[in-house]
Amino acid sequence: MSSESVRQHRKQGRGPVRCAVLTVSDTRTLETDQGGSLIVEMLRSAGHQVVRRGLVPDEPEQVRTWVQEALEDPAVQAVLTTGGTGIAPRDRTYEVVSGLLDKRLDGFGELFRMLSYQEVGPAAMLSRAVGGVAQGKVLLAMPGSPAAVRLAMEKLVLPELGHLVWEATRPGRR
Repeated sequence: MSSESVRQHRKQGRGPVRCAVLTVSDTRTLETDQGGSLIVEMLRSAGHQVVRRGLVPDEPEQVRTWVQEALEDPAVQAVLTTGGTGIAPRDRTYEVVSGLLDKRLDGFGELFRMLSYQEVGPAAMLSRAVGGVAQGKVLLAMPGSPAAVRLAMEKLVLPELGHLVWEATRPGRR
C-alpha cells in the first residue's frame, strides 16, 4: 500500500471511536489500576470515548464473559484490554483473546515487541500482546504495566485506532 493510500484510509477513519477498556488483574482495583486508567486517559485525550470500563481477575471465563459482552454491545467499536499477557501461570488473557479473534492482526504484537525491545531488551519476548478483529470489532490485548500501555497506546493504538475500526467495519469488496 502506498503512503498516499494509507493517508486516504486514515482520513476515512477519523472521528471518535467508542471503546471498552478492561483490566485483567488479580491484585488491582479500579482505584489502583494505573494501566487501565492510562488507557482511558489517553483515549479521552485523543478525542475517543470510553463507553465501558471494567476489571476482572485473571480467570479465563470472567475475561471471556466481559469481552464477549463488550463485543455484543452495539455502542462499542473497539475493546482494549490490559494485563494477563505475560507467561506467568495466571496470565491467560492471550488465550482468551486469541480464541475470540476472527482475524488476527499479527503486526500488533510483532510491532509492540519490536518497540518494547528497544526499551527493555530481550525481556520484550515475554509479552504476548495480541490483537485483531472479533465480531467485526477491534480487539487488542496489551500488557499491564503502565510503561507498556503507554508504548502501545502512543506508538500503535492511537495513531491507527480510527483506521482500524474503519477497516474492520466497512462493507467488503468483491
